[in-house]
Amino acid sequence: MSGERSLGPGHTAPRLARPGEAGALRALVREAYAHYVPRLGREPAPMTDDYAARIAAGQAWIAELDGVSIGALVLEDTEDGLLIDNIAVAAASRGKGHGRKLMDFAEAEARRRGHRRIWLYTNEKMVENIALYARLGYAETRRAEQGGHRRVFMEKPLA
Repeated sequence: MSGERSLGPGHTAPRLARPGEAGALRALVREAYAHYVPRLGREPAPMTDDYAARIAAGQAWIAELDGVSIGALVLEDTEDGLLIDNIAVAAASRGKGHGRKLMDFAEAEARRRGHRRIWLYTNEKMVENIALYARLGYAETRRAEQGGHRRVFMEKPLA
């Protein structure tokens, strides 16, 4: 996806992150997840991810509004479907529908890649995320601990 599609005024479809943007991507994600640190008692996994490696693998996407980075996605092709490994919206842009646009983009990207399923996981203490994903048609499939994180796995079949 080239970022040419419009998702609303001033907002374009996410574009693949460029090699020199790893630091900016990491900063955006750290800011987006910072409010979870007190609740979790530790940094959520996306705050410690290797964004240079994600960019090199073609997995990191950036969303912009009027030329300013407001969101990020990390998408991974898996045998089980497209994994939304990370979705982040900058704190100043939360509550304005950007996260939902990123979710819509991820689902369209999954279909474009030929996946019949899209899936994700979130920390079980991020209850507002679980509720949002359920409203968007994702169903919980299991809960498990991975790397010290209690995760809720959810999926959505794609037509």
